[in-house]
This record gives sequence, structure tokens and C-alpha cells, in this order.
Amino acid sequence: MIKWFAAILGYMFFRLPGAVLGFILGSLLDATKIKTSGGFKTVFSQEPQVTPADFELNLLSLSSIVIKADGRVNQTELDYVRRYFVSAYGKERANATFRTFNEIIKNRHVSAQRVCMYINQHTRYPSRLQILHFLFGIANADGAVSISEAEEIQKIAGFLRINFKDFESIKAMFFKTGDHAYKILEIDKTATDAEVKKAFRTMAKKYHPDKVQHMDEIHIKGAEAKFREVQKAYDQIKKERGIV
Repeated sequence: MIKWFAAILGYMFFRLPGAVLGFILGSLLDATKIKTSGGFKTVFSQEPQVTPADFELNLLSLSSIVIKADGRVNQTELDYVRRYFVSAYGKERANATFRTFNEIIKNRHVSAQRVCMYINQHTRYPSRLQILHFLFGIANADGAVSISEAEEIQKIAGFLRINFKDFESIKAMFFKTGDHAYKILEIDKTATDAEVKKAFRTMAKKYHPDKVQHMDEIHIKGAEAKFREVQKAYDQIKKERGIV
């Protein structure tokens, strides 16, 4: 441990006062050492690395905001989050995490902005897109995304520094309107066939599962779901326009 080495070194030069000072400074250095666990450490792209619990707790905090957005706690949405965490981290770890989640749900003072600031420091942009997709999945677990839930998720998207077109693209995967296929591809209905093809190539590249290979399997599956929505949107537009 750094603190003991520093204490011994301090004692050699300044006796007891040096040992005390060395121990304090060494303790501070020990506290800043990076903690990692299993394969989860690759979720984060920037230093410093954090423990799995840090990320899970912040993801659960955002989940609680979405669940409570319409003024009630929906059991179907809670079950969706639980299944997600069991798939991502295993039943034992998910159950342990959910003991804390119950407290988060009761907490009326979760700061989305503070949570997102933390996530922004430790995740890549494609990972944040996947988090946004996950939050819409929670809202849609009971069969429909309410306006209040969509508005809350849009606020979170802003805090996560997700641009508006990307937000609208992922939102359109859950809101099936007359032009949702175009919104998924981030183009207008007036786009030319050539622009449609170009948009598909761009979005397929953006949402390709390879972008989140550094994340857990459950996140990769989520990326695959987004990729399928892009393909379906393109197929729908091709069918409507007769594009070969």
C-alpha cells in the first residue's frame, strides 16, 4: 500500500511528523487508485475508471426518474428494469443492486443533471445513446410511452449531451407516427431517394452493434435492436417509394 511506504519514507527523513504526513499523503494516493471489476471496466472510455456499482447506481437513478415521470410507480416498468439488470449482471448481483433501487424509488430528490454529468465523464457517446434507448424501453414497458415520460427522457437526453436529431431518431422507434421511419433515419419526407439511401448508410454505421462492443452483452443486444429499427425504417420507405 502506498500509504505505508510513504509513512516509512517520511519517518526516515523527518521522524514521527514525517511518518504522519507520509501516511496522510499516501492514503490520498491510495484513494485515487483505479478500481475495476471483471469485464465491466471496458464500459468506460475515459479515466478515471469506476466500480460497476457506480455505473449501476447512476443508471438506476435515471430509471427511477422515468418510472416516476407520470406520477405513479408502474410494476411492469419495475419488472422491465429488473429483467434488464438480471440479463446484464446476473440474478445475485441484480438482487443486491435492487435493494438500493427501492430506496432510490422513494427518493424524490434524484438530480438528473448531476447523474448525467457523472455518466458523461465516463462513457462514450454511443453508450449514452444506448442508455437513452434503455430509458425509452422502460417507459414503453406498459405498452406506450406517455407524454410526461417522453418529456422527462428528453430532459435527460439534454443532460447527456445527445443531439436533438439522435433523440428524435430513438424516440421514433417507440412512437409509430406517419413519418416515424423518416425520423429514425433523421431525414424529412421530402428527401430524395439518393438522400434516403445515404441516410440509411449513415444511421446503420451510427447504430451498428460494433459501436458498443466494449459494453456488456445486454447493451450489445440493445444496439442490435436499434440497428433492426433502422433497417425496418429503411425497408418501409423503400416499399412506399418503390426504391430498388
